[in-house]
Amino acid sequence: MQFNNNGQAIYLQIADYICEKVLLQEWNPDDKVPSVRELAIQLEVNPNTVMRTYDFLKHQDIINDKRGIGYFITPQAFKSAIAYRKREFLEKELPTVYRIMNMLGLETEDLAKGYEKFKKQYTV
Repeated sequence: MQFNNNGQAIYLQIADYICEKVLLQEWNPDDKVPSVRELAIQLEVNPNTVMRTYDFLKHQDIINDKRGIGYFITPQAFKSAIAYRKREFLEKELPTVYRIMNMLGLETEDLAKGYEKFKKQYTV
């Protein structure tokens, strides 16, 4: 995983990474996720950063912890991940797209054909 330098906190970038794993169904309900230490080593970050990510994802109902056993993907993780990522996209990413569209004089109709082509090619 590569971290970007767009001002988003690393723990949130890790949360997005985990949500992507869930949304692509690489990690399924009741799957055990890497321990804090394992993921910290894998991503080359401080374990406290991973712990902050896991706490955040617990509050989003994407993972839960079973005391003494580890962290697991929740049964409702897929729905929760979609809700979280939609909220993030609508509040943080889409305004930038709108600003660029406005600057370039683009309308939503200008994007429709490309989006439809993309959906056919990359259906999840």
